[in-house]
Amino acid sequence: MTSESTSSGSLRSRPLDGITVVALEHAIAGPFCTRQLADLGARVIKVERPGVGDFARQYDRRTRGLASHFVWVNRSKESFTLDLKHPHAHQLLHELLGRADVLVQNLAPGAAARMGLEWQSLNPAFPRLIVCDISGYGNSGPYQNKKAYDLLIQSEAGYLSITGTPDEPSKSGNSIADIAAGMYAYSGILAALMQRERTGKGSHIDVSMLESLGEWMGFPMYYAYEGAPPPPRTGASHATIYPYGPFPAADGRDVMLGLQNEREWKVFCEQVLHQTRLLEDPRFADNALRNQHRADLRAIIVDVFSSLDASTIVQRLNAAGIANAQVNTMTDLWAHPQLRARRRFAPVDSPVGELQALLPPAIHSSFEYRMGAIPAVGEHTASILGELGCDADRIAQLRQQQVI
Repeated sequence: MTSESTSSGSLRSRPLDGITVVALEHAIAGPFCTRQLADLGARVIKVERPGVGDFARQYDRRTRGLASHFVWVNRSKESFTLDLKHPHAHQLLHELLGRADVLVQNLAPGAAARMGLEWQSLNPAFPRLIVCDISGYGNSGPYQNKKAYDLLIQSEAGYLSITGTPDEPSKSGNSIADIAAGMYAYSGILAALMQRERTGKGSHIDVSMLESLGEWMGFPMYYAYEGAPPPPRTGASHATIYPYGPFPAADGRDVMLGLQNEREWKVFCEQVLHQTRLLEDPRFADNALRNQHRADLRAIIVDVFSSLDASTIVQRLNAAGIANAQVNTMTDLWAHPQLRARRRFAPVDSPVGELQALLPPAIHSSFEYRMGAIPAVGEHTASILGELGCDADRIAQLRQQQVI
């Protein structure tokens, strides 16, 4: 099996051209991982349930009738329908794995093992195959068989305890635990491919959502080291650096600003607030004290900003070299002048026609990302079976038997 090596406007090879990935995936963590691999040129064969496919296809119909989550993480893939519980599916899947470089699975806990698709069973038959398991809690330990979803892992990892307002915790607005696990699976697979180049052998990667988000919790964990009080929930403001967060302007808009050091505090007082007396105020002598007295300092800043519109505040912040940002909506992000100026959107095909997609973040001088179509359920089943040696009669029989 060969990877698609070109895309519209690009004739240059990509880093993962020639790599084939079989994905037993659903929802976000697995698909997010494999989409990154597809972006780099890998052929990703997404195994889906006959008829309905990945259940994330039914999450909503917000993107011209398609599910927003599915559109986001499934471009450039081939959809191959196969009922993994059917007795005739095992042979087909093994034939597929015999031609693959990587298997990624984020099935329910224990499901892969029950089907003989765990590393220990596959490695003797496919010694070069890289097997990546993505789960909530990993392949060992007392939580091994516990089901997990993004919000539940945000809770288990302590993310909710530091996110939100003083009165109420808040989840992340995106699937942060799934994204974390997907990114560590992606980087782990890239490392395993490099290792295989040296050793000739495949390897097993065990990625836990809890451990992935736990790694991203490093700052608050160390802040609360050995039982020290954790960072408080402070809404959109930084928990330990102040002033750092949104402040209201006279025209009803919010201005997001952030100070990082004492030099910036000095110019903020002089050029933005026009309150040089604050430099002598012992309550605000350093960041720790400003954070301790944030309510007092916020009142002063809000009072100054109450007579200024947002554009005037931003002009002062820019002149003083103080970092600031707009509090944007999703509509603002789609139209962001910086993203548009850098041409960071590209068209992708889909079952409902052309859609816009944000290009992957790292811009490479040596290749262009693959931005292939979002597949319909089972769109590539017949062609993949043809590659495995199935003729039209055999494919028809498999459909009649509801294997595919």
